[in-house]
Amino acid sequence: MILAGGQGTRLRPLTLARAKPVVPVLNRPFLAWQLALLRQHGVSDVVLACSYRVDDVRSALGEAEHLGVRLRYVIEAEPLGTGGGVRNAADLTAGTVFVLNGDVLSDVDLSAMRAFHEARGSRTTIFLTRVTDPRQYGLVETGADGRLRRFREKPGPDETITTDTINAGVYLLDAALLARIPGGRNVSIEREFFPGLIADGTPAYGWTADAYWRDIGSPAAYRAAHVDLLTGKARMPLPPPGEARDGCWIAPHVHIARGAALAAPTVLGPGVTVQAGARVGPLAVVGERCAIAGGARIEGAVLWEHVTVGAGSVLRDCVVGADVQIGADVEIGPGVILESGAVIPDHTRLTAEPRAS
Repeated sequence: MILAGGQGTRLRPLTLARAKPVVPVLNRPFLAWQLALLRQHGVSDVVLACSYRVDDVRSALGEAEHLGVRLRYVIEAEPLGTGGGVRNAADLTAGTVFVLNGDVLSDVDLSAMRAFHEARGSRTTIFLTRVTDPRQYGLVETGADGRLRRFREKPGPDETITTDTINAGVYLLDAALLARIPGGRNVSIEREFFPGLIADGTPAYGWTADAYWRDIGSPAAYRAAHVDLLTGKARMPLPPPGEARDGCWIAPHVHIARGAALAAPTVLGPGVTVQAGARVGPLAVVGERCAIAGGARIEGAVLWEHVTVGAGSVLRDCVVGADVQIGADVEIGPGVILESGAVIPDHTRLTAEPRAS
């Protein structure tokens, strides 16, 4: 089960025109990466708990047969929170169920997590990850054997940090436990369900692993996820679309003019044109039917579909939504996020304040 009932407010303005589960990551809908990870570990029946812009998800993925899974949709009339979303879809589950937050990119070994779960006789196991500064997250305390002891809210500046392990948003649950979650209302799985299991002594464990993990919920983290995948920091459960060529991925019908330069690693989507004198990469991801004019430079930037970049323009370490028109001699600097449909006049200079990742 994948929890994707939120509106992606932290990822705005990118999610104003597209549901968060299908924002593109290396030119694939984000959810495709989670589905591929599940399939890699033998999971082929997936329920998506969703409520916002569901048609976006259906249009991008359908029932996901092409990814080797069966994807079913359970639509919330109004957002029910992490626990309420699980409860709302519980009737479609049985046995043991993986539950993933819909904004987590990870290469976690789900098979190893399942082996741990079974060896401990656990009824609920939570993937925990260590972070350098846990103050921005809820903390999860465990005993020496991994048994869950306590969930803590984000600690204040004067509070003692008791652990560096946080909830990574991947759970393995006994489906029979889901009946404990109240139906028809907003419920937090972290603040209500899990603490309730600890209180009544239900076998519940935290499994700590050194796997790659990133919450892509902010624009800065979203762009950083692309860099992590391109540089190999995160292992890919499937390649980007296109043919691998000299460290780049080139989709069909791409036209790179003589005199244009491509620096690896870079991803070019179907129908992209790069004119003479332009340079794309490294760490660039260019969506379907984008047009890069002569002399332009695209480095460390993520461009969605149908973006036009004028002659001599420079885009660095930014994110550009779909159908954006960028004029000539434009400079777009690190951290800038352009919403879909934006029009940037010639000779514009755009910079941004640093954003939290």
